[in-house]
Amino acid sequence: MMNQTQLKEVEKLFELGAHLGHKKSRLHPKARKNVYQIINGTSVIDLTNTVTQLEKAKKYLENAAKEQKTILVVGTKKTAAPFIKEYASAHNIPFVATKWLPGLLTNFKTIMKNVKKLNDFKDQLAGEEASKLVKHERTQMQKQISKLEKLYGGFATLSGRPDVLVIVDTKKEKNAVKEAQMYNIPIVAIVDTNSNPEHINYPVLANDDAAEVVEYLLRNLLETYAGAAEKAPAKES
Repeated sequence: MMNQTQLKEVEKLFELGAHLGHKKSRLHPKARKNVYQIINGTSVIDLTNTVTQLEKAKKYLENAAKEQKTILVVGTKKTAAPFIKEYASAHNIPFVATKWLPGLLTNFKTIMKNVKKLNDFKDQLAGEEASKLVKHERTQMQKQISKLEKLYGGFATLSGRPDVLVIVDTKKEKNAVKEAQMYNIPIVAIVDTNSNPEHINYPVLANDDAAEVVEYLLRNLLETYAGAAEKAPAKES
């Protein structure tokens, strides 16, 4: 039986529209147990399950932060990307909000060479050597930085593969899911009814096509992680 806090959470998610899943024709069979019922051909998500899943995911991320584990937040769809970029940037959390680069995890060392190039360019432009550059050279370097920043800037602080992935829409980000699973990297994800939640370590079933829902759930997850990370002892180098 749910307590008052949990019931209020269900009401809040309902108000935001988190219960609105996909049409029955797009319902993944493995997601069926998270559906309360089908109304007018549309699957209605059981938000009591969602609240329980959210609590488990938050607890996991809290412990991950205490253990000084690094997370990578992945969400390139329009309902997720703006919030991820804003929140993750403000809290120094690595993220991918533009495009999942093929091989980001499986070919990590090669990808990180481009990250190093980005950081080197930034250092050059900020250093004394920049004053010796002519205008067009400085402009070219700034263009290179902008190009690299768009692709690699979100995770430029990573020194190794992340310990955990936090994903919005596992169907859209299937390549990120596949690569993470190759390295047994745990996944926390907001999953809609058109995806298989059983492949995810900590799924949170909800409508991932509504920006308000995505932002609310991500804020819950990331604030839990960031809050615990701030209290954790400094990571030894």
